[in-house]
Amino acid sequence: MKKIKYSLIISTLNNHSIKVISDIKNDITFANINSIKNATEDDLSFFSNLKHLGNLKSIKSKACLIKKDFVKYLPKECAGIVVEDPYLAFAILTELFHDNINISNGILSHNSNIDNNAIIHNNVQVDPFCIIDKKTEIYENVKIGSNSKIGPNAIIHKNCIIHDNVSISNAIIYENCEIKSGARIGGSGFGFEEKTKKKIFHYGNVIIGKNCTIGSNTTIDRAVFDSTIIGEFSQIDNLVQIAHNVILGKHSIIAAQVGIAGSTIIGDFVKIGGQAGIAGHLEILNNVTIAAKSGVTKNIDNNKVVAGFPAKDIKLWKKDIIESRKKYDFR
Repeated sequence: MKKIKYSLIISTLNNHSIKVISDIKNDITFANINSIKNATEDDLSFFSNLKHLGNLKSIKSKACLIKKDFVKYLPKECAGIVVEDPYLAFAILTELFHDNINISNGILSHNSNIDNNAIIHNNVQVDPFCIIDKKTEIYENVKIGSNSKIGPNAIIHKNCIIHDNVSISNAIIYENCEIKSGARIGGSGFGFEEKTKKKIFHYGNVIIGKNCTIGSNTTIDRAVFDSTIIGEFSQIDNLVQIAHNVILGKHSIIAAQVGIAGSTIIGDFVKIGGQAGIAGHLEILNNVTIAAKSGVTKNIDNNKVVAGFPAKDIKLWKKDIIESRKKYDFR
């Protein structure tokens, strides 16, 4: 069983500029990190949501990441680790307790087909039944899961994790990205001349910035001429469709089953709820939140929160919903 010393927990949080107040001794160990409800006496837990305040008094964990104002609710058996943002501290510490099976073992499987002209750097893992095609370069410490096809015209930078059954072509993926199973990156986009249905061939690529996650069965199409771009630190859920020439800013979050049509430009720190649809050739600026199942048909200014179809300011949308219910309430 994995044991994590409190001294390592403290140093990890300090390395992320998180101030910690606690009386726990450095040699005390923890076996796991867990929720308030499921934590046992050998675990570390966290409290970040007031709706769980009732469970805090009966928590069984050895210690709890918590704000100063709520330490008084902890039982004597549970030590408080006081931090300003317990959920952020929890997120950082999950990596300590995670059995990291995604570290490259440096083995190129004999059951994979690697083109003679592909460039493979040090400590790259290629699992069985992969194809590494021509005009492909894979940098240090990359892990590629089984049945994946990389290339042609693909560059995978260091420390990336490519899971099973992934297809990547015509793409540059920068360091520390994770591409989950079944993702399709760099294929031709959906384009044709409307009257004759003559196909428009795509010659561009996809660029994914560093520290991004691309969810399972998500598709990101190559641009017609330039690049479809995913900004750094963006998190994209499963089953998302991003069409050709889309530009997504940094630190964006996209939930499952979102569809973004071609040539739409999206700013930084944007959040898009599940099953939302965004029309093509729009401009969505920074810090925008789009509620789940919204249909966006117009440009959106900075810092807006929108909902509904067609999407509008969420306050107006809520007002419309209330008025509609009053109008058709026959009770």
